[in-house]
Amino acid sequence: MQDGTAAVERIFREEYGRLIASLVRRFGDIDIAEEAAGEALVAALEKWPESGVPPSPGGWLTTTAGHRAIDRIRRDKQRDAKHQAALMHYHDTPHERTGPVEDDRLRLLFICCHPALAAEARIALTLRLLGGLTVPEIAQAFLVPETTMAQRITRAKKKIASAKVPYRVPEAKDLPQRLSGVLAVLFLVFNEGYLATGDGDPVRAELTGEAIRLTRILRQLLPEEPEVAGLLGLLVLTEARRAARVRNGQLVPLHEQDRAGWNRALIAEGHDLVRECLAVNRPGRYQILAAINAVHTDACSAPDTDWSQVVALYDQLTLLDPSPIVALNRAVAVAELDGPEVALALVDRLPLAGYHAWHAVRADLLRRLGRSAEARHAYDAAIAATNNTAERAYLSRKRGELV
Repeated sequence: MQDGTAAVERIFREEYGRLIASLVRRFGDIDIAEEAAGEALVAALEKWPESGVPPSPGGWLTTTAGHRAIDRIRRDKQRDAKHQAALMHYHDTPHERTGPVEDDRLRLLFICCHPALAAEARIALTLRLLGGLTVPEIAQAFLVPETTMAQRITRAKKKIASAKVPYRVPEAKDLPQRLSGVLAVLFLVFNEGYLATGDGDPVRAELTGEAIRLTRILRQLLPEEPEVAGLLGLLVLTEARRAARVRNGQLVPLHEQDRAGWNRALIAEGHDLVRECLAVNRPGRYQILAAINAVHTDACSAPDTDWSQVVALYDQLTLLDPSPIVALNRAVAVAELDGPEVALALVDRLPLAGYHAWHAVRADLLRRLGRSAEARHAYDAAIAATNNTAERAYLSRKRGELV
């Protein structure tokens, strides 16, 4: 029964974004969609462990959730105008104009990234509705209390309802001004899949795959926009390394990965996209990040990496994005070029004491400098600051190797 319950929860998490997007299109209301999806999960938990997972679990969940939504609307429509309006929306949906592409999840993404919402609310709402992350997981990603994140998501949904945000992809003329927010959210959805903040699967392939799929659609919509090409290049070059990222339950850092396990087709695609961006010569954040990843994937082994080029690219990125996170990543490259002592001085100046990667980088630099006692404390802080099981296992191993 426990195995059956775990299977149901895994399938539901994988199907959540598609399910919510379909329900929002049909009923025009995010709250109704979430309520119906939750009821479908309860029904699946009651039936599937005994009867088995149906041949099309996503279809079963969508059908069940649709029925539960209609039942709820019909029960409440006499006393609740919102539910009555949702039922009318459901009947009218086949005739509704939904925008230039027929993709429920892309339309939901543009709803979540509407300019009426604050930037952090857009990201949080997308992670909740399309990524299926729980409120505690999103709160951890943002380093804020759960109650704060819950309030932020609730306010975002109310803002969408009050502003009557249309469920469609914007017209072509409006796409460029909406693009930066959408790209930022897709990048964060991918990152959540590549290194999950929760204590479940350390890597969530359904999230990385969904971010890539939606980015490919965006590229079809905006083939001349280099930042879209840059983001797609960044994602596929990073995804190419996913199979080598976890081994025996432990995170494997880039310099320790078995490069024979990297996906060469994705690497070739990513390199083509980077070359395309270089030819356009309108550099942006995602294009530079893609170029950095191209340097890493171009090297036959970690010692062959052109670290001077990596640092130069981070210098260029710093001009566009002078954030502490960029500075931290640049310091990692500086350590390979100028040594761990120079890099540690850069890292110690950064205001990132609440960020697990800052502690992990410090721990590694201190280890390389032979300062084992300080490294041990830094590893402890890094382990305490992350719930990712594979990362915790890796950090614990490195801590245990200290002399």
